[in-house]
Amino acid sequence: EVQLVESGGGLVQAGGSLRLSCAASGFTFDDYGIGWYRRAPGPGKKREGVACISVSDGSTYYEDSVKGRFAISSDNAKNVVYLQMNSLKPEDTGVYYCIAAPRTGYGCYDPNYVDYWGQGTQVTVSS
Repeated sequence: EVQLVESGGGLVQAGGSLRLSCAASGFTFDDYGIGWYRRAPGPGKKREGVACISVSDGSTYYEDSVKGRFAISSDNAKNVVYLQMNSLKPEDTGVYYCIAAPRTGYGCYDPNYVDYWGQGTQVTVSS
């Protein structure tokens, strides 16, 4: 059974930091890119790709608004991916979903190419 289990969400003030973790199981970790999408609150908001990492070669993708503030990393021995989020802003608020997508990379920003989704963890940044 495929599982992506997120942890580390919570409430933080603007300018603060959080670290999200995603523990993966049930599939071959090295064959995938692992990353994070988020859905902002409000009607009609779509999930957007935030960051992802190719487990096999360590290459990364970041959405423009988080570049320089977020850092994604993987612990391949533990099948865990981390998202370190610094200098958080209220607009970073949302539900963050861990994803696994084929190594083509499209799944980093196109949800149609994502194979697996976690249940999500809430991140709230207060102003």
